[in-house]
Amino acid sequence: MSDAPLPQPPAQPVSGRTTTRTAAVIPAAGRGVRLGPGAPKALRTLGGTPMLIHAVRAMADSRAVSLVVVVAPPEDAAEVRTLLDAHALPDRTEFIVVPGGESRQESVKLGLDALPPGFDIVLVHDAARPLVPVDTVDAVVEAVRDGAPAVVPALPLADTVKQVEPAAVPGEPEPVVATPDRSLLRAVQTPQGFDRDTLVRAHETVTDNVTDDASMIEQLGLAVVTVPGHEEAFKVTRPLDLVLAEAVLARRRLNDGF
Repeated sequence: MSDAPLPQPPAQPVSGRTTTRTAAVIPAAGRGVRLGPGAPKALRTLGGTPMLIHAVRAMADSRAVSLVVVVAPPEDAAEVRTLLDAHALPDRTEFIVVPGGESRQESVKLGLDALPPGFDIVLVHDAARPLVPVDTVDAVVEAVRDGAPAVVPALPLADTVKQVEPAAVPGEPEPVVATPDRSLLRAVQTPQGFDRDTLVRAHETVTDNVTDDASMIEQLGLAVVTVPGHEEAFKVTRPLDLVLAEAVLARRRLNDGF
């Protein structure tokens, strides 16, 4: 792993198109308080390995991704560098670790600022989604290559959704005001993929503290498209999610020798 700028080989034509280089930014500076006390969420272990390492491998498993920028908790940046050095990761992929900011949006911006020139596509991936399959990563990259400025993997909703009037006191009953048509709704996952210049412009323009980067592209008035997500790309947020992730990982190791 190196923090030095990467070499920039000339683009070569492939199937009538110019090749594009893809980097992934993984914001991993959050504390993850809903998982309970302990290490930062990204450093919690899954199958004996920090979730962050699983997330980095998920990006590096895609042959399209040649650089991963990990945005670490500032006080844990050195530990994260050590973790990346200690775990077997594909030699074809370079890694950079940078300290994160106070918010997810700020951390992603710091990751973007650390990207060397020559990368046309940027993936932004949650460290708390450690088990996203490589086919999902590749589908996002391909959709950006095909011209979409922003791409998100998404799943149809299984549950009926209610819009409510928030209670003045947490825990009090909340009046239902509408039942949206769930056939028009999607649960969005990561990695989200972007044309680099478009994402940089969004981070320079949008000042609201949004929950995902695709929302910033929407605020620029540009198109965001979806590709099929995957049920194993769920976000590990609460203790029960960690139990489910352990079960998925155990099944993978049994079936695939993962």
